[in-house]
Amino acid sequence: MTTTTARDYGLAPQLRARLMGGFLALVGVSLLAVTIITFAFNLPGDVISVLVILVVVSIFTLGFLLARRWFVVRVDETGYQVRFVRGAGAKQARWTDVEDLATSFVVGEECVVLRLRDGRTTTIPVNLIEGDREEFVDELKGRLDVAHGRRQA
Repeated sequence: MTTTTARDYGLAPQLRARLMGGFLALVGVSLLAVTIITFAFNLPGDVISVLVILVVVSIFTLGFLLARRWFVVRVDETGYQVRFVRGAGAKQARWTDVEDLATSFVVGEECVVLRLRDGRTTTIPVNLIEGDREEFVDELKGRLDVAHGRRQA
């Protein structure tokens, strides 16, 4: 691990697959409902055609968005930034503002909790992060140690 370069941690592949699966299930139910309504009320078949085109476009759009490597956590030599995590607390801070790091379970999920000197915290569920959990925690600890002068980069 090098503490002089920025590193992005993306959304875990399992979560991407769950998001796509949930979307596909919702689309399937919507298509079924519109098809039933179209035939029940004797609406033109173009209604279904337009909906199918919209569904195909939205599936490809969501696939593109999920395939892109959006970062959930970005760390660099000065601090960190957290995105897309509801209830994370402080979304960004400098390493010098971080008092300590702990791992804990929050609502049954393993999390990294960064406590800031001003009393705020940042909570990051590690199952959201792509890659090895231990490597993620080790990198955060290493960067925190360097910022506090406990270890050299």
